[in-house]
Amino acid sequence: MNSFISLANDFLWNNLLIYLLVAAGIWFSFKLKYIQFGNFFHMFKLMGNSASADKNGISSFQALMTSLAARVGTGNLAGVAIAISLGGPGAIFWMWVIAFLGMATGFAESLLGQLYKVRNSKGEFRGGPAFYIKMGLNQPWLAFTFSLCIFIGYGLVFSSVQANTMADALNNAYQIEPNLTGLVIVILAGVILIGGVRAVAKVSSVIVPFMGLSYILLASIICLINIEQVPAVIMSIINSAFGLQEAGSGALGAAIINGIKRGLYSNEAGSGTVPHAAACASPNPPHPAAQGYVQMLGVFIDTIVICTATAMIILLALGPETSNLTGIRLTQYAMTEHVGSWGKHYVSLAICLFSFTSIIANYVYAENNLHLFKLDNNWGRWGFTLIFLSMTFWGTTAALPQVWALADLSLGVVTVINIGVILLLTPTIVAVTKDYNQQRKLSQIPRFVKKNTINVQGVLSKDVW
Repeated sequence: MNSFISLANDFLWNNLLIYLLVAAGIWFSFKLKYIQFGNFFHMFKLMGNSASADKNGISSFQALMTSLAARVGTGNLAGVAIAISLGGPGAIFWMWVIAFLGMATGFAESLLGQLYKVRNSKGEFRGGPAFYIKMGLNQPWLAFTFSLCIFIGYGLVFSSVQANTMADALNNAYQIEPNLTGLVIVILAGVILIGGVRAVAKVSSVIVPFMGLSYILLASIICLINIEQVPAVIMSIINSAFGLQEAGSGALGAAIINGIKRGLYSNEAGSGTVPHAAACASPNPPHPAAQGYVQMLGVFIDTIVICTATAMIILLALGPETSNLTGIRLTQYAMTEHVGSWGKHYVSLAICLFSFTSIIANYVYAENNLHLFKLDNNWGRWGFTLIFLSMTFWGTTAALPQVWALADLSLGVVTVINIGVILLLTPTIVAVTKDYNQQRKLSQIPRFVKKNTINVQGVLSKDVW
């Protein structure tokens, strides 16, 4: 099994996905007229009206925080460290590239998640790639395949990765047994998950902004304290990115591969995961493109802001003594070097909170797909919750390389499916985006009305739009 996973990951990540993700980012940037640059400030403007919600869905802000809860986790702290260890400082540059391209891809898939959403048995909004595959392309078998991959990836594997990192961080800092960490995670997560998607959204809306802002502030202070070294660090990122430094700092191929791999794992643009959170929202203004803009901001915050903060913390502390460190332990060491012994405690707290919110957000992604399997009932939800929590507990004692490898494979498979699908749905994405922007130009509050938007492929739920 390990050999198979290794071969599959090598094909996906070292061959197919690198080209597919870059091509998709370029394609949607072009088709949407470089929306991530031309409408950059509009993303922030929409956040001012994003706190309101109705009985059918969570608010746009809550949907963004839920998606950030899933995004901001091990990829931002441990993943960045792994990228630097394997690909050198240049890996950070390629993380930036894939993030800016991914902003357009993230907009496209989140728009589709909103457009093709449905109501569950409680009347709440649910959706995601499986829904726009089935309703937009009329391919139920492919929708089933995607949902199955999401169940395996986000219902089983990814929460194990987050729990694994939490257990490793606490064991390294405080010698806490992984089994004890797993038990606490399961109890806390179980209490929240009983409340469903709304409870996850409320918890995420408190923890994510608090930890995100405090982490960015601390990284900014560290950069100011070491301001004389910052230009040299930035130059090392650029030089290493193009293979202009010595081989020991990371060859060009390693920088590109590890930067893109860890960049995608962190921001998830194009993977088809964020549309699950986007579909749960009641956007303001009531238009699918509005949620696309909001979720596009999530890619920027995750990679350009938070991952860069971690990278600067690590690169400003790199030395011979860090050669044997990787993952969360490298991040802990770097923080301790900058701020003293309490830095290790802060990173331990940050990784625990980031990883915990990722775990409960992963549940939302997988739970969205219960509707497709006709398990959208009390028995189905309770059964899935039990399996989800069991796998989370298992992750605290699993071997890190095996868990990460399985996580990479799961993410790779769903990304290939999702990218192919959203490329086929490009006419719909372009038409809906054009409708939104035309209403903005007329100084109207954008509102989606199906009959006014041509080129929408497939069918939409009758009781949504």
